[in-house]
Amino acid sequence: MPRTLITGGAGFLGSHLCDYLLNKGHEVICMDNLITGSLANIEHIKSKQFIFIKHNVTNFIDIDGPLDFILHFASPASPIDYLEFPIPTLKVGSLGTHNALGLAKKKKSVFLIASTSEVYGDPLVHPQTEDYWGNVNPVGPRGVYDEAKRFSEAITMAYHRYHKMNTKIVRIFNTYGPRMRINDGRAIPNFLKQALTGKELTAYGDGSQTRSFCYVSDLIEGIYRLLISNINDPVNIGNPVEMTIQQMAEKILQATKSHSKISYKPLPEDDPKVRQPNIDKAVKFLDWRPQVKLEEGLKATMEYFKCQLGIKSL
Repeated sequence: MPRTLITGGAGFLGSHLCDYLLNKGHEVICMDNLITGSLANIEHIKSKQFIFIKHNVTNFIDIDGPLDFILHFASPASPIDYLEFPIPTLKVGSLGTHNALGLAKKKKSVFLIASTSEVYGDPLVHPQTEDYWGNVNPVGPRGVYDEAKRFSEAITMAYHRYHKMNTKIVRIFNTYGPRMRINDGRAIPNFLKQALTGKELTAYGDGSQTRSFCYVSDLIEGIYRLLISNINDPVNIGNPVEMTIQQMAEKILQATKSHSKISYKPLPEDDPKVRQPNIDKAVKFLDWRPQVKLEEGLKATMEYFKCQLGIKSL
């Protein structure tokens, strides 16, 4: 039975990874300090092969017994979170990644780091390929997240090259689905909460900036395929279907049957104007591509949000 540590395992993506790997027959150790994660995301797990440890990975990590895999997903990921916790965000990307890599070296584990499309910044190349170095403002407000992830990639590759470790880097593009927080602050949670409660939908700028939205089950499948592959360079995992924020707002109004209006606020500093993954590498080497249609994914996410908001019917 493979034994796997997931840091940030009580978060949105981490908890889905816990479910997926338990179903694959892994013993899973979930580690989280619950800064942005929640025990509610893992309370349904009753398996004897599951352990939860409350711990901040910026402090030394040690786990008794063998570890076959370590997946480092600990980090605030929403702009409202990393703007509220700028220093913890930088620390978990640097000290936390260093600690997790040190444990992987000691245990001879396969190591996978959750990176992000934000390493591309406000891109000058479109769509974004893995060989693009990015356009990031290191001293802007978003730099705490962007540079934390860029550093985590750099130290992961250093451990791969110097210590000959088997490491993986997944660059995650916009993902949505059940277990996103109601107050997450990103487009889909914001729009769903506003539409379901009869409030105006808040778009930033003129709504023309683009994003590419991947349903969580597709993303988790892609991550697993990368984990068991022989690829050590970064790989984009995301949905290449690009749409404007305005179009997403309209899709959610349609899905929720809401009559809410769309209002507009100034675009935040350094907010990317476009975002679209080139997934040729994932298709070629992982035989992976998204399967869940937007309408299907939005429906499942909407049902989760209705439950969280105590809404029984529309």
